[in-house]
Amino acid sequence: MSRRKPELQTIDVNAWPTVAHTELNESDGRKFEARRQAILRYIAGEPIRAIEKSTNFNRRQLYRWLERAQTTHPDGRPFGFRALIHYVRIAEYARVRDVQVRGERGSRGAAGALTQLLERYPTLTGWLLLQVKQRKVWLEQVHTDGHLRTRLRGLQSLHDNFLRQCRSVGLTAADYPLNTADHAIRSLSRRVKAEMLRSFGSAARSAGATHLKGLPRVDDAGPPAALRPYQVVEFDGHRLDIRLKVVVHDPLGFAHEFEMERVWLLVIIDVCTRAVIGYHVALATEYSRYDVIKTIENALTPHRPRTFTIPGLAYGPHDGFPSGHMPELGYVTWEWIRLDNAKANLAEETMKALCEFVGCLADAGPKHCPDARPFIERFFGTIASRLSSRLPGYTGSHICDLRRALSDPKGDLRLYVSLDELAELVEYAIAGYNGTPHRGLNNATPLEAMEYFVRGRETILVWLAEYQRRTLCLMQSARQCRVRAYIGQGVRPHINLYGVRYTNRVLATSAHLIGQHLLIYMNSDDLRSVRAFLADGMELGVLEAQGAWRVVPHNLKLRQQILRQPGRRQGNANLNLNPIEAYVDEKMRQAKKTRKAATELAHATRLLGSAPTVRTPAGPPRPPGPDFATPGTVSGMDPQVATVNELMPRTSVRPRKLLIGTGQVF
Repeated sequence: MSRRKPELQTIDVNAWPTVAHTELNESDGRKFEARRQAILRYIAGEPIRAIEKSTNFNRRQLYRWLERAQTTHPDGRPFGFRALIHYVRIAEYARVRDVQVRGERGSRGAAGALTQLLERYPTLTGWLLLQVKQRKVWLEQVHTDGHLRTRLRGLQSLHDNFLRQCRSVGLTAADYPLNTADHAIRSLSRRVKAEMLRSFGSAARSAGATHLKGLPRVDDAGPPAALRPYQVVEFDGHRLDIRLKVVVHDPLGFAHEFEMERVWLLVIIDVCTRAVIGYHVALATEYSRYDVIKTIENALTPHRPRTFTIPGLAYGPHDGFPSGHMPELGYVTWEWIRLDNAKANLAEETMKALCEFVGCLADAGPKHCPDARPFIERFFGTIASRLSSRLPGYTGSHICDLRRALSDPKGDLRLYVSLDELAELVEYAIAGYNGTPHRGLNNATPLEAMEYFVRGRETILVWLAEYQRRTLCLMQSARQCRVRAYIGQGVRPHINLYGVRYTNRVLATSAHLIGQHLLIYMNSDDLRSVRAFLADGMELGVLEAQGAWRVVPHNLKLRQQILRQPGRRQGNANLNLNPIEAYVDEKMRQAKKTRKAATELAHATRLLGSAPTVRTPAGPPRPPGPDFATPGTVSGMDPQVATVNELMPRTSVRPRKLLIGTGQVF
């Protein structure tokens, strides 16, 4: 039976850091090699007595070297063979005796005295760390004699305050550091400097750096290498370098052109095949979390071909999108998604949509490091060279770009690209990119690579569940709204959501719900109606917005812009006034002066022109089942709307007597 210690029988010396023993002097080299051979023979299983007899080493020395070798180094690895070098320390010196005054020049032999002092008085340690954190003392790099050295600044002020702190904890002139000639200023300097240089992050912050860069990316810290489609995708937003215009037609049919702000192109690209699986054009100065969720929705749903109105634009025989080229790729989810640290990307609703609804892992990556997403950045470079730089109004990559001056329309709005034209050009450019041979794919097109993996190699894919496909708006979380009513004024129960009242016949007649919270699911693209559920999950029905908000299609962003209009509460006292039409008219008047107003006008007109005429309220998924009408519902009507209609009492309405005069004189 082996008497070896169990913890010493499973040592992996291959993971130990080695030593360049050839650079040691002759004496130290011989000692190191003898110790290394003894350790290797012991780990190989050779008897300890044979090792002692041949090397003249005591077994206690051998065990001590093994324990030193397994001690953790400040770099996070074990000391390994580095602990076998002669006179190498693996622990800091710990002083035991107090510092004694010897002679007029002060104390001698004060090694480790400052460390002993800080261990005895933790308040001094905390105060010193706070001074370093608040940058009361900082590092400065200087070049002296051809060498780059670090110098401590603000030391004298720090030392004076340190002595005051020492007196405040009860130290006298007979105690260290007040009993020394220099009052331990050199020891304090070495200690503070060592604390700052303990890690590069603390050293950079103390030197005034705002962010760190240059750290090698660890492969196992993020998503794995993409070996199949939809394993890893990348998302990012790019502000198109094009000056745009919006064209609005008045009621008489005349066209009005206004210059608007630049727009954002949000894209999701597959890493393995380099294919763009979805995109979205956001009309805003900065894109929001709702734009990110819209891009995710476009990447999941099957792509619908666009009808081009610009002469010469058409899909090529090899162009298109993966879900349009292969119908089986509709509603396919991905495993990993890489994105940057933008607030819209890391918002709570965005993370819930990705991690809970889609079911993928999100990798935000390091800050200020676009190289962590090389494929999406390279795609935006392709869009800039093939689309943006070839259009009039190109702003260039920088202010001194020659192409900026060559493509300047000189203020002629007729030469500007309109928003509708840009939408067709972006569709055409991305579809053409998916059908163009790619050097990273051995000159195969992204669509060919996708077809090879999906149909040729029959790669396993994961699809969204059927009930999730019908309720993609559930990627946004539910909101809690309190039921309000004013009994004394006769105001029926309702909820307030983004400045608008919502109710229906069921809620308006349910006095017992006053004061309770409802779970509200909304579709941010159509806020004319929402879906309400009780706190226990029971369905209450579809709540409709009151007033003109239930007539005109609008999304959350448009409503927030309207509610932020100055003087709206005073100007919209008339309930019959349509706030959306008033908002569009106001933006029409402002669009000639500011590009921001023109952008908001373009957003409103695009929404009003593309919104469905039927309201699409959101809600939790229903159990899978047939799509035909259930008993008690009307065929072709939303079952939940029909359920609400069943609860409404159908009574005859008697007209009230007219109180105003008829204008006739009798």
